[in-house]
Parts: sequence; C-alpha cells; structure tokens
Amino acid sequence: MRLTCEVLGFSPQAFYKWRSTLLGATTPTPTTNAIVDVHADDPEFGYRFIADELEAAGHRCGERRVWRLCRQQGIWSSTTKKGRRASGKVPGPAVHDDLVGRQFHAERPDAIWLTDITEHPTVEGKLYCCAIKDLFSNRIVGYALDERMTASLAVAALRSAIARRQPHGTVVVHSDRGRNFAPEHFAAVLKGAGLAGSMGRVAAAEDNAAMESFFSLLQKNVFDRRRWRTRSELTCEVIVWIEHTYNRRRRQHARQAHASGGSSSPSAHPLPRGGMIKLSQPPVNWNSRADPGHWPRLGSTAPPSRGPQIDRRCLVHGSDLRRRPPSGPRSLCST
Repeated sequence: MRLTCEVLGFSPQAFYKWRSTLLGATTPTPTTNAIVDVHADDPEFGYRFIADELEAAGHRCGERRVWRLCRQQGIWSSTTKKGRRASGKVPGPAVHDDLVGRQFHAERPDAIWLTDITEHPTVEGKLYCCAIKDLFSNRIVGYALDERMTASLAVAALRSAIARRQPHGTVVVHSDRGRNFAPEHFAAVLKGAGLAGSMGRVAAAEDNAAMESFFSLLQKNVFDRRRWRTRSELTCEVIVWIEHTYNRRRRQHARQAHASGGSSSPSAHPLPRGGMIKLSQPPVNWNSRADPGHWPRLGSTAPPSRGPQIDRRCLVHGSDLRRRPPSGPRSLCST
C-alpha cells in the first residue's frame, strides 16, 4: 500500500483518511440514524442530550462518539451560535490598511498609537473605556469613559490624545475593525490632525495585542478588584490608576527600557510636546504626626477629625470628580 501511494503521489495517511470518510458516508450506522431522528424531533438538543436519549433507547455509545457522529452529519443545536456567519452579519471593508503588521515597536515617540475599547459592568450599568497608547513609551496618551459605546467615545479619546501630545509628523493610529473606529467623524479627526489610520483584520486580536495587554492589566488591577456600585466610582479608580500608577509608577520591561538599561515607567521617557499636567502641590499626608505647622495647607492648618475633606481617589490634576460631570464621554486632556 505504501508503494502504491508513493507511485500515485499521495501519502498513506491521506488514503486511509479518505477511505474512512467514504465508508462513513456510504454506510450509515443505526446509531447515526437514531441521532438524526432525535435531532429531527428536538432541534434544540445538543450532543449531550442526544447521547442521553440514545442511552434511554438502548443504544450503547459514549458522548464522544455521539459528538463525532454529530459533527460528521453536521448536526448542531439550533440555539448554538456558530460565529458571525450564523448571525447573518458580514463585516464591511476596512477603512484603512494595516500599517503595523503586528510589529509592536517604535523608534520615536508619537510614531504609532494603539487604541481599543473595553467595558466593565457595575450595579448602575456598564462603563466603557476607550484608551490610546503610545507604542514607544507605553504611555496612555488619551482616553475617554462613557456609559455608552458610540463613535463619540472614540473621537473624544482621540481628541484627548491630540490635545496632550500635539504631534507633528506621521503618526499611525492603529485599531481593530470595530464599528466605533470606522465612522466618517473619526476619520475626519484623523485627517484634520494629519494622522494616518490603520486597521487590523476581523476577529484577529493578535493584530492589536499590545493594546489588549494594557486592558488585561486594567482588568486585573482595577475592574476585578471588587464589585463596583456606580459608574462614577469606577471612573475615579480608572483615572487614578492610569495617571498615578500606570503612567508614573509602574515599571515596564519594554524594548526601549532595555535599550536604556533596565526597566522604567512610561513617564521616564521624554515628551517632546504637550504632556501631563503636574499637580500644583504634593498630596496631603494626614496620617503624619509631625508638628501641625508643617502640615500642607489646603485651607486649614490641622487635619479634620474624620479624615480628609476631599477623597484622594477623586483628586486628578486638581479637579474634584465627585461633582457630576457633564453629559457625553469623559476625557482628560491638558488645556
């Protein structure tokens, strides 16, 4: 048989696979007929329920064999979603070409920006976060948060990054094929600022893996820490973690950090233009037992009896986020 297969130009494995497929298609077994009958009576049944029905009818076969026979016959539960094709949704053509090609490194700041949107539920409802990441320093240069995932959320994050960085030269803004990055409004902001758009493929998270890595850190360090009651509460924590921890304190072993000798935080890399707004004074340490005359002054020379008057978590660049923000996406950019 091996010699015959070599003469005919194919492998023995291909012959045996073809023969098993041919025999299975031409000689249906009683078990296969029973599976087809059960599925015709109850299309909602999956292979596990079909296996239970066969066992009750006297057929001796395991779940794995039932699964294999169902797969050969193309039998699936009618309630199972089998990808995008089963839903009838066909993605449209890409607005931009893929200019990154999974090469997640940059030689200078503001050369490649990555963007994406994530979500997390609260008791009050879902909160959506759109962030933009500079691939050179891993800094989050712009972001926006809102209770709805619309195109204005992505536009607000992009405007925030442009206002902070004020980039000059060619900047590639890479995203996935999400519907929030395809509208004409987002493309108009890109064109107005002189930025170049880039898009990955459909259902290919690897095309934007560096941004998915950031959202994984956000998930573990903020979202999954506890159950959040309101969107405002979660918004405060997200902003503080990005501005105080991720951009300023968290050391990252990035390619540029190794090139400069050791790990560093994103804020250690130079900012040619724009940048973060620095706090006008250091944070207050009300737990210090030093002389009251050395306490930082925030309208009082002594600490309050029941803790600070303003929650530290809501102090972001001197603004009190406890006040109800205006409607629309909430972004943070320098003025």
